[in-house]
Amino acid sequence: MQRRAALAIPPFLAALPAGAADLIRAPDAGQMASMVSKGDTAWMMVSAALVLMMAVPALGLFYGGLVRTKNMLSLLMQVFMIVALCAILWIAVGYSLAFTSGNPLIGGLSKAFLMGVGPGSAAATFSNNVYIPEYAFVAFQMTFACIAPGLIVGGLAERVRFWPLMLFAGLWLLLAYVPMAHMVWYWSGPDFLPDAPGDAGLIWGWGGLDFAGGTVVHINAGIAGLVGAIVIGKRIGYGRENMAPHSLTFTLVGAALLWVGWIGFNAGSTLEANGIAALALLNTIVATGAAALSWSLLEQALHGRPSLLGAVSGAIAGLVAVTPAAGLASPVGAVALGLVVSPVCYIAVSRVKARLGYDDSLDAFGIHGVGGIIGALGTAIVADPALGGQGVMDYTQFPAVAAPYDMAAQLGVQAAAVILTIVWSGGVSWVLFAGLQATCGLRPSSDDERQGLDQTAHGESAYNF
Repeated sequence: MQRRAALAIPPFLAALPAGAADLIRAPDAGQMASMVSKGDTAWMMVSAALVLMMAVPALGLFYGGLVRTKNMLSLLMQVFMIVALCAILWIAVGYSLAFTSGNPLIGGLSKAFLMGVGPGSAAATFSNNVYIPEYAFVAFQMTFACIAPGLIVGGLAERVRFWPLMLFAGLWLLLAYVPMAHMVWYWSGPDFLPDAPGDAGLIWGWGGLDFAGGTVVHINAGIAGLVGAIVIGKRIGYGRENMAPHSLTFTLVGAALLWVGWIGFNAGSTLEANGIAALALLNTIVATGAAALSWSLLEQALHGRPSLLGAVSGAIAGLVAVTPAAGLASPVGAVALGLVVSPVCYIAVSRVKARLGYDDSLDAFGIHGVGGIIGALGTAIVADPALGGQGVMDYTQFPAVAAPYDMAAQLGVQAAAVILTIVWSGGVSWVLFAGLQATCGLRPSSDDERQGLDQTAHGESAYNF
């Protein structure tokens, strides 16, 4: 099977840059620097800022509004500090292990502490002879690494100690997130892959499609949240006491900020300011709208009225589902993903969770894990050019050319990528959670949990009135 890109760029966008006489195969550093566009650079910096906004404040407000008043501040603190910790770990070793040559599972340490990376170094995009400053690529990918561990908090909310959680987040980033990022997204670039066809991550080499993180971020974090919820156990009073969200206003504000920030998440993953970025932006909006509408209509049919909590849950499910397909699907395909994902996630959070008895507090698995699986598998369908999708490129050719598309074969590759992500994340997460539970302990005392983590963990309250 030919190695293909995990992101598809149509042939007319993978063409010779304007003003260039000839494509340069395997350009040197000086030549790459001359292939950097200020427009692409500006777009990547804006996208990085948008993704950072997704973590703080958006995710904090979204999750914070869903917990009880006594745990609001602790939830905000957990998300905020996970971002701070992971940003440091990313430039120390995370970036190097994820995005340098090594083996199909993990990279090396040649760029640890960003050695050799400077204002003049460049990173490849998905077009021949088009580059962006490497610092912009480092920063953009860093924001993904910062938000992914924060999503896990949704499965553990209201019953996890602060410092053990920080330790887990740092170890999980290095042992689960970084290897998955390398397997899915690492390759040598379109100008170099023809001469080094084996220089790619495992799933990339399979031809797996993940435009912006369906496997790397959402399935990865969703499975970790589920494992954590099972290992730590249910909240005290779960199923007997009222655990309703304390502020759906905050949750709506957080969801709205996530929707806006997700444009950077998805459209920024093109790494260029071009037509595919515009397509990803459009798909991010319409898939989310379709999923919010789908969830609300389902609630109307089942319960006689739609809820705000259901609408924002559907919106997040739509964002998750479209993430791996954002630049690959047509707008109609994105709408279809949004319409399909909400009923599946609804069943996961309202039926499956109750039937199996686990306490996924804020539905990290039910939304991100399940939605990510639907999106990853659905990408194989909506990316098909016969259905208006963008297809795939064969980057083993120079310059890159459009590759034949086989939906059934692609679905098999997507399924294999999903299974690998579940096994990898589940295994790493179980070892980390079980190890921390047996050593330093993950759960606060019963008295501390009843009083609330705001006061017992931080000596503060979200509200003083």
